[in-house]
Amino acid sequence: MRDAPETVPARRDRRRIREEGRRRRRRALWIGVAAGVVALLAVGGAVTAAMLAGQGGTTAAPAETADPEPIVFPADTPAPTPGAEPCTTVRALSSFENAEMVSTLAEAYNAEPRAVDGSCVTVVPTRDKSGVAAEEAAVGFTELPEDERPTLWIPDANSWLGTAREAGGSANVPEEGESLGSSDIVLAMPEELAAAIGWDDEPPSWSDVFATADDEEVWNDLDHPEWGEFKLGKTSPLVASSGEAAMLASYGSAAGSVAELSADDIADDEITAEVQEHELATSHYMATPEHFLWHARQAEDQGGSPADFLSAVIVDEKSVWDYNRGITSRDGVNRIESEPPAEQLVPIYPTDGFYVADNPAVVLTGAWVDDAEVAAAEDFVRFATTEEGQAIVRETGYRDLNRELDAEVASVGTLAEAPRGGLAFPEPQVIVAMHEAFPEVRKRANVLFLVDVSGSMGNKIATGATKLEAAKAAISQALDHFADGDHVGLAAFSEVDANPLAPGEVSAVDDIADTRDRFEAALAKLVPIEWTPLYEAVDTFAKRQADDYDPDRINAIVLLSDGKNETEAPSTTSAQMLATLEGLHHSTPVLVFTLAYGADADVKTLQSISSATGAHFYDATDPTEIDEVLGDLVTSF
Repeated sequence: MRDAPETVPARRDRRRIREEGRRRRRRALWIGVAAGVVALLAVGGAVTAAMLAGQGGTTAAPAETADPEPIVFPADTPAPTPGAEPCTTVRALSSFENAEMVSTLAEAYNAEPRAVDGSCVTVVPTRDKSGVAAEEAAVGFTELPEDERPTLWIPDANSWLGTAREAGGSANVPEEGESLGSSDIVLAMPEELAAAIGWDDEPPSWSDVFATADDEEVWNDLDHPEWGEFKLGKTSPLVASSGEAAMLASYGSAAGSVAELSADDIADDEITAEVQEHELATSHYMATPEHFLWHARQAEDQGGSPADFLSAVIVDEKSVWDYNRGITSRDGVNRIESEPPAEQLVPIYPTDGFYVADNPAVVLTGAWVDDAEVAAAEDFVRFATTEEGQAIVRETGYRDLNRELDAEVASVGTLAEAPRGGLAFPEPQVIVAMHEAFPEVRKRANVLFLVDVSGSMGNKIATGATKLEAAKAAISQALDHFADGDHVGLAAFSEVDANPLAPGEVSAVDDIADTRDRFEAALAKLVPIEWTPLYEAVDTFAKRQADDYDPDRINAIVLLSDGKNETEAPSTTSAQMLATLEGLHHSTPVLVFTLAYGADADVKTLQSISSATGAHFYDATDPTEIDEVLGDLVTSF
């Protein structure tokens, strides 16, 4: 893939977009000064906001176009006594985002006696990233033994059903599922930032959002230079539903209608050029919403503000509720429970529509699913739509099938009671077209792989390969993520014979379209050497990446290390390295994504390196997981 040619005009001039945004904000500030009419404006603004919200897209989510009479949920009907053993096992695969809801439903279902076709039933919840699960569903989960493959799939949005079917999974995945509950995908902002820009009172359109993200002076114009540039967080649309929603909204706003986006719009060169412009405002992509929110909380816990990491992020309502009640997760799996943050997030519902994650449950139709499992899975879905099941849906942060929220969830998450403008995800061909276009329009990378080649990298792991052999195979595989126009390079570090960084750079950072053969040849030649000058390597190569800083690229280092800093000669200290990273962060920021490789990796130091740069730490302390972990990491680009 190539960067957009300079001769292709953007659909709207970027400078004009910025000037329009500034005029709107200055006008909003002038209005705010008129204290004598605040009460009148509040009343009028509420009416106006309601009218604007009612002008959401015509493609409304099913819950908003259904019969206005509320559903009366039936009571659960457990069996008088459990059926005969062995129990039928239902493996229920969820997304990371809705895993808490699904596991809580499974726990409640399993707590009552069940008898389906004469057998007892046990529901076993599992989870995976939405995009990964869709890929596996398309090929029938062939990497798993048949008795470990899911019977039931509950992604957080129906878009993934179509993705899996379009990729060849129609024999395994039904066309439609049964929604268990919903979560609107919103723009979430730290409350102080939302108030400063006025979006807490007067929600923007998606065009406003992307134009503001393009404006490097937005916070300066609002007398908040301490917040830096407007930092818009997005997950990867190839991995997460919130990322899909963000990319679809970007295309829809460029095409003139978020509600009526078509595959033809996505193929349009002029629209594509504008979306490419939007993507330049993205600092980097992440695999799950939890990654962004964890970093925002870390920024506050370290004495700063969430604004140090993000200005706004596109996430589901449930994630906003989690954050505001003090729950975060570094990896989407392990929860960190703490006190609620000092500065909470405000969910904002754009006036031209927002996508609704509908959590559809589908009983899979692959050859590994027998009739008893189908019946048992259908009974679990039935339970999820009962009065008891829907109470769990609400209590775990979702809107039930009547679009109602638990009162405490709504209060803590500051979620709108009945927002207007909810949109169903588009048809599968539109989703697939967007997925296929993403490598072309995403922000390009300027990334250096920095690999520890200390002596311990010659140790063998459970697979029989050495650590370095496994790492080289994973890096080679990860190169497939990058496209023409991405600048990728390779360096390695050890210390030997007074050479503080041997062998150093072995493949210069340049267009991967031209240098992949050189990169892979250099990678193949890496061998374990001796010492581990970790601090010196990070300090040196962060400065080099900063020297080549490009604001229109994701400037980053992917650091893989299996040990602690050890040198024979005096070298850079930890304090010096961190001072370098923090200094660069305020001028030419280089994201250092760290990967702890093996049980002896210095996890604490690697976490401090990534945190100092606003990047993410990845855990491959089980070295046999290096392929999966590194594959997850490169979705940041």
